[in-house]
Amino acid sequence: MLYKGGHKVEKGTYWDASTGERIEVVQAQVLPGNDHTIYIKAKSGLVLIAGPILGLVFAVFLPFIGIVMTLGQFGRKVADSAIGRAAQSVSFGWRPIEAYLSGRKKQKEAREKKEEKK
Repeated sequence: MLYKGGHKVEKGTYWDASTGERIEVVQAQVLPGNDHTIYIKAKSGLVLIAGPILGLVFAVFLPFIGIVMTLGQFGRKVADSAIGRAAQSVSFGWRPIEAYLSGRKKQKEAREKKEEKK
């Protein structure tokens, strides 16, 4: 059975699902924590048996976890590379080194007028 922190519970052993902390309740009392803290009511023997079983499940699936993480990293590198190359190929015709703040066309027209007068 699942219980949340702050709820009044009866006698028994309660295990914090996130930290694994064990709380032994002798009389009816309120569980510590808030609504986000989840407790499982289970006997100590059941938890001791569940530990090795969960460890075995983890050990069995560990190679698959490694494969999925490796493929995920490889996919991320490929995607980042493709996005980087696409970003390099995009050109907006703007060169930040060439500012032309005084107006290149106006200067050219002014020079042409001076040359015509000479």
